[in-house]
Amino acid sequence: QVSLVESGGGFVQTGGSLRLACTASGLRPVAMGWFRQAPGKEREFVAGIRRSEPNTNYADFARGRFTISRDSDGNAVFLQMNNLRPDDTAVYYCVAGSLLRKIATGDVAYWGQGTQVTVAS
Repeated sequence: QVSLVESGGGFVQTGGSLRLACTASGLRPVAMGWFRQAPGKEREFVAGIRRSEPNTNYADFARGRFTISRDSDGNAVFLQMNNLRPDDTAVYYCVAGSLLRKIATGDVAYWGQGTQVTVAS
């Protein structure tokens, strides 16, 4: 059975940092990434990465503040988020798929359940 399990969400003050983690079970994805959905807004792409780094891509709002990485086994993906802002508050979802370019469009086979990130002003 395939599953993606996220962890690492929480509550931080503006300017703080969080590190999200996602572990895949039942598959070894070629590409993984993160989406987020804020209250009342559509789900949006955050970052993606291929199993073979350094192929990554980022949404404009994430570039320079967030860093995506994978473990050496290729079954886990991480999102280091620095200099967090209140508008980063959202549920963050891990995704997995076959192509990095499809990750960015949400054309993926698997989604995690999400982890809440709340940034206080």
